Amino acid sequence: MDRLPSACQAFLLERPMNSLPTPAGNPKIRPVQALALLSLATAALLSSCTTIGTTDGAGMSGSGAVAGQLTPSQLNHPQVKARNAVLATEAPGNYFIGRRWWTDGTRFWGYLREPGQPWSTAKLVIMNESAMKQPDRIPEEGSLQVHGFDHNYEYRIWGSFTGQKIYDPNSNFVIPEFRLSKYELISENPGFLFYPGEKYNPRHLPEVHPPFPGS
Repeated sequence: MDRLPSACQAFLLERPMNSLPTPAGNPKIRPVQALALLSLATAALLSSCTTIGTTDGAGMSGSGAVAGQLTPSQLNHPQVKARNAVLATEAPGNYFIGRRWWTDGTRFWGYLREPGQPWSTAKLVIMNESAMKQPDRIPEEGSLQVHGFDHNYEYRIWGSFTGQKIYDPNSNFVIPEFRLSKYELISENPGFLFYPGEKYNPRHLPEVHPPFPGS
């Protein structure tokens, strides 16, 4: 079921009946007339609101794209297909390719994929650092670098999925946990992650993500 943006919800839920609108110059307008005016105002507001964050029963959003997933045009972009051909030549092995994706306040680390596979198969993960700290886990004092400095860096990653899924309250994602054992930097500037022209904002959730709980 779709939900309304918070601004629309606030209008509907926080509007007390004793604050019904009264036209200027006519303070004695009847309550029935005031209620009719409120209904018209509400209808106008709702017509300007768009639904966010959820999908219909088929898992499809109103735009025809699956929420949190790439669209066919993004998957089939010529540059994506050309890069996929290069990725297919990667040496197989017991490792992963990781791309750091830093979003302020969240717990997830970024994306992992198996060698030889396209980035469209990657999973957003939370790092278990019991065996080794993640690359940007640096001292809080005395360092010129900050947490998340390695956004979009590409790594070769060793370790294993623990089988656990962790809830990240700041993103509302349920994310698989990966126990890191070793890493090495591949590139500080590997280019786009999923498709050319993708946008990044450190305060916005990534476009590609797991389903929201209950969606």
